[in-house]
Amino acid sequence: QVRVVESGGGFVHPGGSLRLSCKASGTIRSINHMAWYRQAQRDLVARVTSDDVPTYADSVKGRFTISIDNAQKTVYLQMNDLKPEDSATYYCSADVVTTRGTRRTYGGQGTQVTVYA
Repeated sequence: QVRVVESGGGFVHPGGSLRLSCKASGTIRSINHMAWYRQAQRDLVARVTSDDVPTYADSVKGRFTISIDNAQKTVYLQMNDLKPEDSATYYCSADVVTTRGTRRTYGGQGTQVTVYA
């Protein structure tokens, strides 16, 4: 069984910052990549491979930074200069190889980010 749990959402004013965390746990042999989405996992925000190579949506480039701690199976999303349009539920996904050798993607329940004036 694999679990993916997000944390770190909250309320912030425009221009503020938040740091999201997402931890994968359970029967994981290795991680291929982890990613953050918003709005029901249809809008990719950022993705990072296990060797820490990031990809960003154009809308967040220069403001958000994704990083991964492979030992902790945790991905972080540092969000700076937040804008009202960044308000959303942020979902984490983990693309892993399980201890059975199966490659699967697991998702979390999401964490809410609200940017308001």
